[in-house]
Amino acid sequence: MNNGYVMNTNKNFLNLPKTNFSMKANLIKKEPKILKKLEKIHLYKIINTLSKERKKYFFLHDGPPYANGEIHIGHAVNKILKDIILKFKRMSGFYAPFIPCWDCHGLPIEQKIEKKLNILKKITKNDFHKLCFKYTKKQIKKQKKDFIRLGILADWNNASCTMDYVNEANTIKTLADIFKKGYIFKDFKPIYWCLKCQSALAEAEIDYFPKKSLSVYITYTLLDTKKFFKKIYPYKNEETLNDINNISVIIFTTTPWTLPSSQAIAVNINFYYQLIKVQKKHYICSVKLTESVMKKMNTKKWKIISIFSGKILKDLITLHPFFNVEIPIIISKYVTEILGTGIVHMSPDHGLEDFIECKKNNINPINIINSKGYYKLISFPKLNKKYIFNKENIVLKLLKKNNALLYTEDIIHSYPHCWRHKKPVIFRATPQWFIKTSNSSWLKELSEKIENTSWIPQWNKEKMKNMLKNRPDWCISRQRTWGVPIPFFIHKKTGKPHSDTFNILQKIIKKIKIHGSTIWWKLNKRDFLKKEDIHLYKKVTDTLDVWFESGSNHRLNIYKYNVLNKTNNIADLYLEGSDQHRGWFMSSLIISMITKKQIPYQTVITHGFVVDKNGKKMSKSLNNTIKPQDIIKIWGADILRLWVAYTNYSTEISISNTVLKQISDHYRRIRNTIRFLLSNIFDFDSSKHLISYKKMLFIDRWILQKTYQTQLLIIQEYQEYNFHDVVQKIIYFCSINLGSRYLDIIKDRQYTMNKKSQARRSSQTTIYYILQSLVRWISPILSFTSEEIWTQLHGNKEKFIFISQWFKKIKYIPPCKKFNNFFWKKIFLLRNEINKILEKKIKKEKIKNSLETEVILYTNNKILNILSPICLELKFIFSVSQVKLSHYKFAPMNLKRNSLFNNVQFLIKKINGIKCQRCWNYSKYLQEFKKNIHICARCVNNIEGKEESRLFV
Repeated sequence: MNNGYVMNTNKNFLNLPKTNFSMKANLIKKEPKILKKLEKIHLYKIINTLSKERKKYFFLHDGPPYANGEIHIGHAVNKILKDIILKFKRMSGFYAPFIPCWDCHGLPIEQKIEKKLNILKKITKNDFHKLCFKYTKKQIKKQKKDFIRLGILADWNNASCTMDYVNEANTIKTLADIFKKGYIFKDFKPIYWCLKCQSALAEAEIDYFPKKSLSVYITYTLLDTKKFFKKIYPYKNEETLNDINNISVIIFTTTPWTLPSSQAIAVNINFYYQLIKVQKKHYICSVKLTESVMKKMNTKKWKIISIFSGKILKDLITLHPFFNVEIPIIISKYVTEILGTGIVHMSPDHGLEDFIECKKNNINPINIINSKGYYKLISFPKLNKKYIFNKENIVLKLLKKNNALLYTEDIIHSYPHCWRHKKPVIFRATPQWFIKTSNSSWLKELSEKIENTSWIPQWNKEKMKNMLKNRPDWCISRQRTWGVPIPFFIHKKTGKPHSDTFNILQKIIKKIKIHGSTIWWKLNKRDFLKKEDIHLYKKVTDTLDVWFESGSNHRLNIYKYNVLNKTNNIADLYLEGSDQHRGWFMSSLIISMITKKQIPYQTVITHGFVVDKNGKKMSKSLNNTIKPQDIIKIWGADILRLWVAYTNYSTEISISNTVLKQISDHYRRIRNTIRFLLSNIFDFDSSKHLISYKKMLFIDRWILQKTYQTQLLIIQEYQEYNFHDVVQKIIYFCSINLGSRYLDIIKDRQYTMNKKSQARRSSQTTIYYILQSLVRWISPILSFTSEEIWTQLHGNKEKFIFISQWFKKIKYIPPCKKFNNFFWKKIFLLRNEINKILEKKIKKEKIKNSLETEVILYTNNKILNILSPICLELKFIFSVSQVKLSHYKFAPMNLKRNSLFNNVQFLIKKINGIKCQRCWNYSKYLQEFKKNIHICARCVNNIEGKEESRLFV
């Protein structure tokens, strides 16, 4: 609505708005200046000094990002969410420190250094560690700078890095405690192995992606057919079966490269199998799957000879399809009838289930594939030094040559990949160190602890419990260099740790605290072992899983200003991406439960991955990433922060230039509202001009009541971590309650009334209270903008928004019986309907603005009694020059009824009168105030200081 108060004439006689708070945010230039100011005075230290004595405290434990490369958009989402929470907590009166953490060890850093060396140059382990350390420190410095630019308020000078000596010592102390409790063991069994990493991987380091694999149907020849027939037909004459002397078992596999290590065939004791005849050949296959197998082989006719249970096949012997090796048939519960033939080959080297079942039958791995994925079959030259994924041609040729290949086809299936390289991994049997986590009673206890923990979103509780149900033992050893070592001395023959390992570890921990974990590679056995043990034991060369490191750091007193009664190291909150259920959440949980029999967190929040406009997860390989640094260069950090808060983080988070444009529009709406508010208190001094609630006009009381109610809702949404609802409530408050209602209505009072009048001071007090509330609502999210607003509001009196708490001077105001919330709701509905008609008239050029009109309301006695006392002020509600009230029985017959109001009709018409050059309202008479300046009597009184009577608006 254009009611025309900003005019070119009589400016000296109007209270026109003034402010230095610019309409254009110019965040790109302003934000670095604000950062510089806050860094100069060490704001975080000031906050901690002022708040560490608070009785309420809140500890968010930072999940360490990996110290390699620039921060990406996922990092930005994570750190901004944490920053919003901690700023809101401090605003709510909590002591809420923030110690940022970094994960510093592991393969990606090691590979970066190897790539830099770029030659097979010999380098000592000590020099290699120095290079890794130097590189990691540089990466942390870069990432730290980027996080600070996002407006993250933290104790950056005391960050916790896993390569800090105290952290490395803590990791080994944790290892020692778990070892002492008997949870650590060494075993030779299949684990995930990345051929590119050349190292073991934990479950947490595996992603599943679709993979095209060659599946094959092949035959293993049954060696003793007579034994087989005796089991089927114990009373039948053998001579009648003499014509059946060649029987093959059909197996199905999607990993033909594992066939050279095949050591058994498995069937399910609960399934039924059948012997069938196809032309002159005989095969054994699952009853349920025979038909589908025959279709694949394009065989239309076959004859069933016999049907029998899986038990019959147990202990029979077959011949390997291309090695002259006997392969026994064993029983396995893992065999299914979903695909294949109901019979599978077992390779204990390359399958955990295969390993378990073979171990029951005293069949051990034979280890014929090296760490790089090459066969090492010296006795079989055709396979020796051949790569296992070399299109599998060699294995296929061997099968064809021995007439063992029935059928091949490509299938797409979910396959484990290394989450770093996105390359397929294999199961490979190697000696590794494990933590026993497959104990059923212990897992049940963990599940109960998870049940009593708060999970946001709630469905993550079941996700975590399901991950524990069939969890394998945790493989904690890695075959790399850059990492915390497993500082065990093991017996050269038995491989068992020294009997005094726990006490030896205590001595090593002291060394690590002083020199770092790399000291392990320099330590001499003589300093720790008795003379008679020196030649019997050797040092372990494996490093620890990085998840073990980060999962141990909850045991540190990570908060430098810890409160006395917070000694249990249980964090109030863990907040990370949804992939951390299997990673940091899980490793922290397991370690905490073993060492302290408690869960390390009270609440766990997860956020989704960032996706592009097409819904695809952002990744470098897809070339669809948007760098947070690039967003800041164009839009500013506050736009990025607002995007994070505005988005429902519990699901996938979408970002694109279109989305950022929408977010920028929301920001502009909030900023322009605040600018209008600031501009209207340019001559207001809160120490002198505040008006009490009792003296306020009714509309001022109404908006303050709305402000009070909105603040309660916003604080509640913050407490429940619903930041998208916080933003929506702020936008609604700015757009509807303020922009479309209150601020539009009070313009006349602000601009035209005497600047010292009580009615104007009433609106200014209201505006001041709204600003004090609004700046706090936005400060956890729009950190830079809120600091800019705070400086405008307070100058140098109260220095920083982040030291303040929620504004408490607004309070619940009991509604007036007449002018209650129901009344205001109806008034604003009526205003909207009148505005619609006025806008149509302006569009049709019948009027230039709404002040050229008058409104006649026709209604019943009840409403007339309510509106009559404030009739003279209704024109300010509707932004017209005059409002008249009349009983609806006097309404013109042709007046169109409004569907929203049964008891109200209104007539809008052009007013007869003269336009006041100051307030633009139309009156019957004007006075000459100055030469050639004619204004209405109300304006004259306001200029001369006579109090205009206002009660309502």
